[in-house]
Amino acid sequence: MISQHVIVQQPTAAAQLFLLYHGVGDNPDSMGEIGSWFARAFPEALVISVGAPQPSGPPPGRQWFAETATHDMTPQQQVDAVMPGFVESVRYWQQKSGVKPGATALVGFSQGYTMVLEGVKAHPDLAGRVIAFSGRYMTLPEHATTFTTIHLIHGEYDEKVPLHFAEEAAHRLTALGGDVTLDVVEDLPHAIDDRSMKLALDHLRYTIPRRYFDEALSGSKPGDDDVVIMM
Repeated sequence: MISQHVIVQQPTAAAQLFLLYHGVGDNPDSMGEIGSWFARAFPEALVISVGAPQPSGPPPGRQWFAETATHDMTPQQQVDAVMPGFVESVRYWQQKSGVKPGATALVGFSQGYTMVLEGVKAHPDLAGRVIAFSGRYMTLPEHATTFTTIHLIHGEYDEKVPLHFAEEAAHRLTALGGDVTLDVVEDLPHAIDDRSMKLALDHLRYTIPRRYFDEALSGSKPGDDDVVIMM
């Protein structure tokens, strides 16, 4: 079942796909405002803000999973339980748009950050790019690939999800041979601001995925189905 969603931009023929996932207590409408930045930068992209499956707080607040452990499920198990629906949302829009995983970018804020990182951790071929604002892995990965280029963006003064979670994630992914960048936004609390968005868009425009270099070294020809614009 496909969750509530907001279509931010829908070109006739999509060249890229951006899927946005909001934080706890939020909704796809507000995350759609973030999506408008990607829409302006990528006019040929299908941009969708996806709503979480569970109610949280006053309507229209939603959440992807409960953030506290229950008597029979750890937080990681709660994430794992909702992961099939999350992956279904990604595969659905890829199939509907005709956009391949390599040209798909998953964008998450806070709890949405957890979902996109846990999603590519469980399914390494899910998306070519991840933009993750102000969140954390539920548990750090044990493996990493260069198929997904991960961009972590975190506020220096994030009081809800402290910066060290992003630093630990970047360190672990680097140690595992993954493709990751980390940008720390000075004086920023648990939020996305203009500086955060500029960092995200600059990475999408200028950061060449590491897998392109790996393919070149192996003698194969890099594909052109990625979310990247060289200016």
